[in-house]
Amino acid sequence: MHRPEFPLPAVLAHRCGGTLAPENTLAGFVAAVTNGCRGVEFDVMLNGSASPVLIHDESLERTTNGYGPVAHTTDDVLFALDAGAWFDPRFAGEPVPSLDLAAARCQALGLAANIEIKPSRGTDAETAERVVRRVRTLWAATPDKVLLSSFSERALEIAATLAPGLRRGLLVEAVPADWLVRCRRLRAASLHADHRHLDPACVAAVREAGLWVATYTVNDPGRAATLFEWGVDCVITDRPDIVRPPRR
Repeated sequence: MHRPEFPLPAVLAHRCGGTLAPENTLAGFVAAVTNGCRGVEFDVMLNGSASPVLIHDESLERTTNGYGPVAHTTDDVLFALDAGAWFDPRFAGEPVPSLDLAAARCQALGLAANIEIKPSRGTDAETAERVVRRVRTLWAATPDKVLLSSFSERALEIAATLAPGLRRGLLVEAVPADWLVRCRRLRAASLHADHRHLDPACVAAVREAGLWVATYTVNDPGRAATLFEWGVDCVITDRPDIVRPPRR
């Protein structure tokens, strides 16, 4: 089956800047670009004001100086939190970004984005609807610069309905036996899997089905080179300073 070229860079910085900056922050975008990485991956969840924001955990404690569930924290509280000091004092005052701010920064820096729709528990439909509608607007001029992914199949179903022109990827850990059935049903363009569960035969099968293969979280340059040799299209890494795309 014909496979068009993967539309994003072959290396994406995990959670904006990997281990080079506080995760899911605007500082991460700068770190990615500074280290020669032209694409980022980040998580988007709804807060208590139903605003799409960049954060990974359902609670605030690990990556901010706040407390409690993200889903119960309104804009006025969330955007005043410090999301940088936990990582390094140099980043003190770094805020939790809105999706709008993230889009503006990506576009200003020329970064492509793999946006993971990350619903908090029980909010798959609402999160998908709000995130996808906003992405559709924010990247209206450059839809080829964005790819939506999610572990939530409900979120991907909604994305396919609301924005069929935006590419979508199914996120899994180990590749399930029915991966192709799921991808076809969701009209997914790519399969994103934990690199520890991939092998050459699996990668070849996904490619043969006409899908792209993305994998996470690959922090060793040698491992990345092996994955690219197998035919993986994209690796997501915490080390965009040392993991490089293949030479074509």
